[in-house]
Amino acid sequence: MDMSLKRFLIIFFSLFIQQTAILGQSVVRASDYGVRSNSFENAAIALQNAIEACKAKGDVILELPGGRIDIWPEGAAKRELYISNCTEDDALTKVKNIALLFEDCKNITIDGNNTLVMLHGKMVSFVILRSHNIKIRNIRFDYERPTVSEFTIKSVTDKIVEAEIHPDSRYVIDNSRILFYGEGWKTRSHHTIVFEPAANTLRYSTFKPFLESNAVQVSPFQVRFEGNFAKNAFHPGDVVTLRDPYRDNCGAFIHLSKDIQLEDVKMHFMHGLGIVSQFSENISLLKVRVAPRENSGRIIASFADCFHFSGCRGLVRIDSCFTSGSHDDAVNVHGTHLRISAVNTGKITVRFMHHQTYGFDAFFAGDSVAFVNSKTLMSLGTAKLKTAKLINRREMEFEVEGTLPSFVKAGLCIENLTWTPEVIIQNSRFERTNTRGILLTTRRKVVIQNNTFSHIGMYPILIADDASSWFESGAVQDVTIRNNRFDECGYNSGSSAISIAPENHEWVEGYFVHKNIRIENNSFKVNDFPLLTARSVEGLVFANNTIARTGLVPADTTKASFRLTGCKKVIIEHNVIQGFGPPVIKLNAMPQSAVKTDEKIIGEMNKH
Repeated sequence: MDMSLKRFLIIFFSLFIQQTAILGQSVVRASDYGVRSNSFENAAIALQNAIEACKAKGDVILELPGGRIDIWPEGAAKRELYISNCTEDDALTKVKNIALLFEDCKNITIDGNNTLVMLHGKMVSFVILRSHNIKIRNIRFDYERPTVSEFTIKSVTDKIVEAEIHPDSRYVIDNSRILFYGEGWKTRSHHTIVFEPAANTLRYSTFKPFLESNAVQVSPFQVRFEGNFAKNAFHPGDVVTLRDPYRDNCGAFIHLSKDIQLEDVKMHFMHGLGIVSQFSENISLLKVRVAPRENSGRIIASFADCFHFSGCRGLVRIDSCFTSGSHDDAVNVHGTHLRISAVNTGKITVRFMHHQTYGFDAFFAGDSVAFVNSKTLMSLGTAKLKTAKLINRREMEFEVEGTLPSFVKAGLCIENLTWTPEVIIQNSRFERTNTRGILLTTRRKVVIQNNTFSHIGMYPILIADDASSWFESGAVQDVTIRNNRFDECGYNSGSSAISIAPENHEWVEGYFVHKNIRIENNSFKVNDFPLLTARSVEGLVFANNTIARTGLVPADTTKASFRLTGCKKVIIEHNVIQGFGPPVIKLNAMPQSAVKTDEKIIGEMNKH
């Protein structure tokens, strides 16, 4: 075949496939509504007009112009939003400034054309409310002034620290004190985390020595701090990152929506919390990247959790994603326990208990619920809701179908069983966070496979469930963790690679909070033991894993390899452990017969 003809056919069929993929979808160009790339003008109104045109047409593709577009709060869409894990202080407004608002929309695809959307002030990148079949692809978001400030230590003694402030971190020196500020805000508290590039680690620190020292402007972005600095607290090359910990926003928000897909979306900075999906169904994150822009010189991309799912259902899918540089967890999937405050004439009043989570409907008529003892985390029974309504910001009122069970009383917690998702997290990389990689509690099937967890400060994977602290619900029933790689995690607190730690404060004989957790065919490069801690699990398998020791921190050879408390039907076998002494399994509140091992792993089994 002639090469030119062959080339023609390739192009023809490529265009045919593309056209077939969008058959039935019309195209709306944002540029036709006044969105101009690289103009540095406020595109807020023009962009929202383009979205409204898409909403009117339905089944459309919205094409952005490429290049850079800027959005300020002035003219942007505004909505009062109550968002799980980032709603604080009743006295302050909950009205958010939104760059892209999709409200009561369906069948819209946003093709970003690799546009960089630059946000000014405190803004939510995009909000999807009560919408169906929304796809956002090939787009980038960043802040003109990220709310995390950063500076690099150039030299340090016990009296003087020379620092270089990142150009994105606006600051002023007033009366020999440094103050960081942004577009309409200033830092009042200073939650501080230090990045150590040599070890590729993030650790908690304090900004107090800098606040108490005299700051001297040496030259633009070069500041000398004269004061008292503890020995080895800071080192040349360290990057000090700090923020005001108050959560008054999030990076993106998906609420009461269904069939939402994000693909090739890059979040270079998110303020308050990350991408929050709340009471939504079927959420797919494909090749979503949370990391600073390349060559930006910044370390932190997310003020708190990168991907947060609260009270969702259907399938939560995270595939081929990447997170790097977060002040909190990479992924958090959970429900919310509400506490029963009153029971009167068949009506139940329940209350949001955590100060960062309230103000939204957490139950709906027709939902199935479980009544949970907050101390044991044991479900005492279930019911179906006849009615459910939010009666104020912090309380809901229910009626159940049929007769209210006699055991229902104030003090119990209630969990929504209907809004619990199946979860698949695969082919992704999670790195550079001082806390956890994946924090996950859901009653439906979970698969975590083919991922890399690199330099996660605490547990790469934590399975919790509590009704007394964060009130994040979900007793797991079916979890598979396989073919993952864990590299030098847990350095902040000597944490285990995987922790199963429900907060059940009282034991019930024969009851186990979590069930059926399989950890198989993984590779662990660990600094120290314990490798696995587990509490109140029935059916726990740790098999065919490879474990090797690294030298990031000195190992404590007296630590147990595995710490098990109140578990049953545990299998630990066919694992290869290198660089440590004989493995030790330590048991508490359970007999040795509850654990099956092979001779390669037996080592020493203690009860204590």
